[in-house]
Amino acid sequence: MKALITGVNGQLGKALLATRPGGWDCVALDRSALDLSDADAIARLVDTEQPDLVLNAAAYTAVDRAESEPDLAHAINAGAPEAFARALANSGKRLVQVSTDFVFDGSSGQGYLPEDARNPQSVYGASKAAGEDAAGSEAIIVRTSWVYAAGGANFVRTMLRLMRERDSLSVVADQIGTPTWATGLANTLWGLAAEDQPGVYHHRDAGVASWYDFAVAIAEEAQALGLLSRGPSITPIATADYPTPAKRPSFSVLDVSGTRKLLGDAHIHWRTNLKTMLKEEKTLG
Repeated sequence: MKALITGVNGQLGKALLATRPGGWDCVALDRSALDLSDADAIARLVDTEQPDLVLNAAAYTAVDRAESEPDLAHAINAGAPEAFARALANSGKRLVQVSTDFVFDGSSGQGYLPEDARNPQSVYGASKAAGEDAAGSEAIIVRTSWVYAAGGANFVRTMLRLMRERDSLSVVADQIGTPTWATGLANTLWGLAAEDQPGVYHHRDAGVASWYDFAVAIAEEAQALGLLSRGPSITPIATADYPTPAKRPSFSVLDVSGTRKLLGDAHIHWRTNLKTMLKEEKTLG
């Protein structure tokens, strides 16, 4: 069996390669090998490689920059899944499209179900919602949130850097969601590919947190592992105190009960996965 993985140099792409099940050969591509805004290039690639599975782990993820680059964000986040869907049409092969909690507006008071109405509040969220539609009814669409991994560009590693540089930090406390370790997400993507049931699914780690909660946990766990010599003072602030070009959902907890029931696997708490990631980070030096 052959899988085509996009975004191989990203944290999810690396995790997908590291967790690939036995029996799978992987064609792993970075942006230099495949321009995801080029539909013709995608069609040629699929025709050449004839993959049994496409795991589209690449995306335009610069949430704030997307507000000033909407055409590029949509070309990559919506155009690429549309091109893959067309190339795979009538072949019996499956597209797994990774999406985001940003397709929701954050107004819910309970976990979002896969079938809940979408209402993105940013260009990034709108482009990912369009990507879900473009992937089509035969795709496996997996929404996730707050992804991080050792060695990647993410909130955890940014916090570690800032905590080493500063004595105090201010972190938003009124945006609620759930951190997601890329390795756990990768395992879910492979698991859903094996089940081969098209539809929309959610994946995140167990538990909920604000960005402030996440930052405090990073400081505590990093100190315990010796990654930080001291813990900075961390002050909770409101979203209004840290304005950004793109609007973030204030509540974006995803209901993952359907995914966990289908796969029958353990749902590991985000703080446990954070510890594992920080241990990996320590080995990277």
